[in-house]
Order: sequence, then C-alpha cells, then structure tokens
Amino acid sequence: MKIVIVGLGKMGLQIITKLQTAGHDVLGVAHRQEQADQLSADGINATTRREDAVAFFGDEQAIVWLMIPSDSVDTELDAWTELLSENSIIIDGGNSDFRLTSQRSQRVGTRGMQLIDVGTSGGVHGLENGFSLMAGGDSATFATVEPIVQVLAQPAGAYQYFGKSGSGHYVKMVHNSIEYGMMQSLAEGYRMLEEGAYKGEINLGDAGEVWQHGSVVTSWLNELTRQAVTENPKLEGIEGIVAESGETRWTLESAHELGVPLPVIQAAFDVRLKSQTGEVNFATKLLAAMRNKFGGHAINVDNK
Repeated sequence: MKIVIVGLGKMGLQIITKLQTAGHDVLGVAHRQEQADQLSADGINATTRREDAVAFFGDEQAIVWLMIPSDSVDTELDAWTELLSENSIIIDGGNSDFRLTSQRSQRVGTRGMQLIDVGTSGGVHGLENGFSLMAGGDSATFATVEPIVQVLAQPAGAYQYFGKSGSGHYVKMVHNSIEYGMMQSLAEGYRMLEEGAYKGEINLGDAGEVWQHGSVVTSWLNELTRQAVTENPKLEGIEGIVAESGETRWTLESAHELGVPLPVIQAAFDVRLKSQTGEVNFATKLLAAMRNKFGGHAINVDNK
C-alpha cells in the first residue's frame, strides 16, 4: 500500500520506518531539504514538495497521514485537498481538538475525500513496542486504512475504531487528560519521599523499583519515573517548567459545558500552568523528566 507521511518529527519518523519495514511503499514529506536529503541517505524515500507526493500515488488511491501540531492541520488540509484527487484519504494522527475534527471532516468531504482521525499514543517507544491507536471517521474508509493501523500497533500495541468523525481524537484527548492526573500523583508522591519525614534517607529509585513489582501503582509511568530519579536523584539541571499541549484544556472545556466535574485533572492542569509562571518544585521537575522519558519532550521549555 502506498502512503505519504507528513510531519517527520519523533513519532512521524517512527511511523514511516515501521511502515516501510513492513513492506509498505512510503514517502515522507519533510519541511526542510536537509532533512529530506538525510532521510534519502538513510534509505527513506523523502521529498519537500507536495506535488511529488501526488505524483507518487500515480493511479492508486492516495492516503496521506498527517503527524503535525494541531495548529498546522487546517493549513495542511487546505493545501492537500487542492492537490489530491477525489476518493483520497487523509488521516490526522496528531492531537487535534475533536470538535474541529468533525468540522474538518465535513469540509474535506465537500471535496469528495475522507478524513479519518487516529489519535496516536506511544511516544518515542512506538517503533519498538507498537503504538496505541484510537480511530474515528467513516467506517468503510477506516477499513481501507486498517492494514496500516495494524502494522503500527505491532508487536504489543493496540488499536480500536470508535465511530463517527472526531471520536478517535476524543478518546485520545481523554487519555491524555488521565495521563496528566497520573503523572501529577506520581510526581507528588515522589516529592513526599524526597522532602517528607525521612528527608535525605530514602533512595527514590529503590522505592520506585519495589513499587514496580506487584504493587497497585505498578505502571509504565512509574517505571519511567523510577528511571528518571535513578539517573538524576536530585533532578539537577531541570527547571521544572511543564508544558500543556492542548488536549487537557479541551477536555476541561468539554467537561464544563456538560457540567461534569474533573477535580483531579483540573488540579494537574493548574500545576502546569503555574509552573510556567515560576511555581516550580521537585514534583514539577519530575513531571518534566517524565515527559522527556516517554515523549522525548525537551526537559526545559520556554513556557510552551
């Protein structure tokens, strides 16, 4: 199957590598010629021109996977729908607002094309472990792209189709909000070990290690947290400014409209906002370290 991947960041590169390894015919669209040249040197077919991508499909149905920031989606959709033929499929695999996804699907549909939303989780470990993929959109169109999704979930990931347009992004949005709460709880707990009754006496890595075997907080997040405090017990060199990338903000907006209280998620969100104004501590430093571990995010950010 031929597929074009747009957005060759940490996850986009893993997606293109995983699909190419599985035998799919893949073309990456890079923003810079230097990146395209480097990818070509590494054996990955790449270009910087959308027109090359359209020609790449020939007479076959076009499938374009967008792995880009949410604020770039409209620009890319407008550009691609101008170039692609009818019956083309565009997949938004990034973190987009589900409310906008529904609107975008209708807009793409007026061009005789289909937009599928596939919320993608797995961070920098998806290539090795497999991604967790949450899909929404037209069911027949999803069936067409399902072989691609199946490959990306291997060997230990999973995928599910959830229904009409926006539902995949909605499930991914809620997932990320849960993630905020879980991360905050772990960060606060480790802070209590570091600064509490036995200050300076408890090895945080050892505590995390024992929690990781048979305890009720055993988890991948705890394992990454254990790694972070083992490698850097005092979290030296970490400012403690923690980014929020949009999904939890959208969850809280939706919850407010529905009158559904989300006190834990709200509190975790507020901690991130306050960190961006200088309210940092051991827990926010640990949040930044966790984000680096699972997503490759910069440890020190500039309030973004």
